Amino acid sequence: MLKDENIFFKKKILIYGLGKSGLSTYECLNKYSEIFLFDDKKKFIKNTNIKKKLIKHKDLINKVFDYIIISPGIDINRCIISNYLKKNLKKINTDLDIFYSLHQSNKNITITGTNGKSTTAKILHEVLKDQKFDVRLVGNIGNPILLEKNITKKTIYVIEASSYQLEYSKLFKADYAVILNITPDHLERHKTLKNYIKAKFRLLDNQTSKGLAFLNTKNLYIKKEIKKHKINSKLIIINKEVESKFIEKINNPYLVTEGNKENLSFVIEIAKKFNIKKRDLFKTLKKFNGLKYRQQIIYKSKNLSIINDSKSTSYSSSVSMLKSLTNVYWIVGGSAKKGDKFLLSKNDCKTFKAYIYGKDKNFFIKQLKNVMSYQYFKNLTLLLRKVFLDIKKEKINKHKIILFSPAAASFDSFKNFEERGRYFNSLIKKKINA
Repeated sequence: MLKDENIFFKKKILIYGLGKSGLSTYECLNKYSEIFLFDDKKKFIKNTNIKKKLIKHKDLINKVFDYIIISPGIDINRCIISNYLKKNLKKINTDLDIFYSLHQSNKNITITGTNGKSTTAKILHEVLKDQKFDVRLVGNIGNPILLEKNITKKTIYVIEASSYQLEYSKLFKADYAVILNITPDHLERHKTLKNYIKAKFRLLDNQTSKGLAFLNTKNLYIKKEIKKHKINSKLIIINKEVESKFIEKINNPYLVTEGNKENLSFVIEIAKKFNIKKRDLFKTLKKFNGLKYRQQIIYKSKNLSIINDSKSTSYSSSVSMLKSLTNVYWIVGGSAKKGDKFLLSKNDCKTFKAYIYGKDKNFFIKQLKNVMSYQYFKNLTLLLRKVFLDIKKEKINKHKIILFSPAAASFDSFKNFEERGRYFNSLIKKKINA
């Protein structure tokens, strides 16, 4: 598409939210359109060129824009210009829409779901890269989607897309749309589970008949939702377990959890569409090391493993890990997700002990007290001290696992799950080296 034909060029555009997504949008459009910028935290902006583009709240109300590009983190129901955005809903777009307007001829594999998005996207990226495809990992993982350079007609995008991005995207279409799973999440933003599911399914609703949609119909919410949608694309149903022989052949301990087996089932089917041979797929999967703070083994000895799964922000994410483990000292807590429920039974949790911390202790105590033993601590330092004491006292001579899988958001104590993961690693390092 020629630049002067692009619908976002030669227009008056407001970019709301100046995080990575907003700044990349500004960089992409600034040369071609009249750009205005707005951010709730403008006092933290130091860049002089960006400051010149900032518009004040009082001036914004009387402005008319052709498009409003909002960052994924913006909740239009809880922001300074909420009323203004609601009046101009038809003008709201996202960086995904701008990307599509520029690169709609490029193939994209777009992955969403409640759990496993980052890991699945990373595996697919490595699988395609190992087969010499020009592939880019973007979205919630990797580069902001508008910052990629040296794009050719053969460039393939692997996109991790959140419900926040999909909710307001109007133009974007996926060639390969993937919904891994759906469990209640982000209800503080979407208000209801129905709205959350609707946001996820926009990925399918916007596809054409040329698209492929990969869906896990073992998931109850997905199975129900399919019946409500007129889906234009071709459905690829993912409802089979990955064969145990396949897992054994990979011989990668990172990929044996229930959650990662589910992720693998999608990777296998998508790899077929790119004519990737099994032996080549095996080579990539065998060497896959996983992602930081996602079911990451940070210490292993004969009698003890320590796993950092700081990325876990809901029960469903932690449960996918717990199902594959025994003798677990589970560290859990933080800012609990609205409507989240722990669905394992007491029988499932016979060898688990919970160590709870964080501001929403009562939420976790209420749901876990009847299925496993638990203790509460004011902070992670005190908690870990007790975990190591309990392990030392344990008479049963079996391999033990310390699992840091908070099943909660990190915002009560940390900026994000990465900061939380780094902090946990530093505490473990001190303990191990003491």
